[in-house]
Amino acid sequence: MKHFIAAAALGALLSSVSPLPVLADTPKDQLVVATTLSNILTLDPAAITGRETVQVLNNVYDTLVMLAPEGREIKPRLAEKWEISEDRKSIRFHLRKGVKFDSGNPVTAQDVAWSLKRLLVRNLAQSSFLKTRGFKLEAADKLFVVENEQTFVLNLPNPDDPNLLLMILAQNGPGSIIDSKTVMSHEKDGDMGGAWLTLNSAGSGPFKLTQWKSNEFIILTRNDGYWGQKPSMRRVLMRHLPESQSQRLMLEKGDIDVAYSLQAPDLKALESDKNVKIESVPGSGFYYLAVSMKDERFANRKVREALRYLIDYKGLDQAVMPYYGKLHQRPLSSGFMGSLPDQGYTLDIPKAKALLAEAGYPNGFQTTLRVLSEDPFLKAATAIQNTLAQAGIKADLISGSGDQIYGAMRDRKFELVVGRGGGGQQPHPDNNLRSMVYNPNNSDDAKLTNYQGWRTSFYDEKLNKMIEAALVERDVAKQTKMYEDIQVYIDEIVPSIQPFSEVEDTAAYRAEVQGMIVSPWLSRFEVIIKKR
Repeated sequence: MKHFIAAAALGALLSSVSPLPVLADTPKDQLVVATTLSNILTLDPAAITGRETVQVLNNVYDTLVMLAPEGREIKPRLAEKWEISEDRKSIRFHLRKGVKFDSGNPVTAQDVAWSLKRLLVRNLAQSSFLKTRGFKLEAADKLFVVENEQTFVLNLPNPDDPNLLLMILAQNGPGSIIDSKTVMSHEKDGDMGGAWLTLNSAGSGPFKLTQWKSNEFIILTRNDGYWGQKPSMRRVLMRHLPESQSQRLMLEKGDIDVAYSLQAPDLKALESDKNVKIESVPGSGFYYLAVSMKDERFANRKVREALRYLIDYKGLDQAVMPYYGKLHQRPLSSGFMGSLPDQGYTLDIPKAKALLAEAGYPNGFQTTLRVLSEDPFLKAATAIQNTLAQAGIKADLISGSGDQIYGAMRDRKFELVVGRGGGGQQPHPDNNLRSMVYNPNNSDDAKLTNYQGWRTSFYDEKLNKMIEAALVERDVAKQTKMYEDIQVYIDEIVPSIQPFSEVEDTAAYRAEVQGMIVSPWLSRFEVIIKKR
């Protein structure tokens, strides 16, 4: 009878939500998560994009190391220990013994080397994490070395900070360790199992992928052969439910356990519900106003400086950004090595007008402002459009999907953008700086679309060298000072991107759910229990 009730509940949850079904609480050993699955296009670790897909993979695949949810320090995962060589050119990993993939195949150092080499062979989205650090396919066998079944050595191709490489390997996608035997048994036309991995999993994590129906649901089932502590949840249902109000109503009734895509008004309404908890945690990256320096107006330093004083930072923070972000003006995430307090920029129309006059635009000018057609982007852009107008800059809003808005940035065909980005997935200053301001080659042909400095046509050779030098500094105190100096220099040169808020991840969940990790980048369902 118990199994029948659980199956009936899941069946109802997978049916249409209009009208909403009247259900009892979700089963005690099953977690029902409402989220947005539209960004999940594949579950192949080499090809994934977006934090929602990383959240799925966190529960299916293991990585050599992991970032602790609290503090984000590097912790053991498949590797029980590791050593960084004295010259900082290699990292030796010692794998746990007796670990098996859900297929029953043992996890070996060969699987580790194969998984990393596969990234370079497939040359898809996740390969950029290695390629931007100098890893090349032709050198893969020298860079990914199997010493024995339990020992793997990663050789660094360029001078680097090994701790940053560890942080990259902690992220599912570039760091996912895949069952090479199972995947290669499904290879077709040299795709290294890519087509099969789109809809299937081959990991050693606490759950395995049971079913995925695009833009409907994903079902994860407990891996009873998991090497770690047995998860309390027998099954996890991730439900595509993009409508915020539907998520709120189902959460209030106990039809779902966790809601990930709630808008601010519904989160606000849930604050008084004693059966629901709302939690916001630091995310990755920033909300920002960006300019294209291909445009001669924004190539003018005075114009960019004027824009700094045409953002109502406090107003946005109080009226638009709750649950989405917190006021932040620096290009380094809070708490990272060397991060400095904000500069204290405020909305100052007279100062902005004076700077525009000095730049040769006393009456302002006409431009366009691109933005995603969703909250909080559209509300933030509308507010910025208003403050720009007060200084004579008339910005026509162009709203659209991610492909339309960020596509224009990647093509370097835009004027102004309100967007979100800037790294931060790896808790290291270099991760922010490479994303925000680093640009080793400003030519159109370079197509360095991973660098937002390149997208905005911002190039500063001195800054590039400062970032490269800080990365390889071995003395922590000196390295910290170098990152502080970089931020001061960035402030002086007025880059193409001005952050106004630091991203926060917010989720609401039933009070009985314990062990919830809100950040999709770090979320693991293995630790969740329901206290009833």
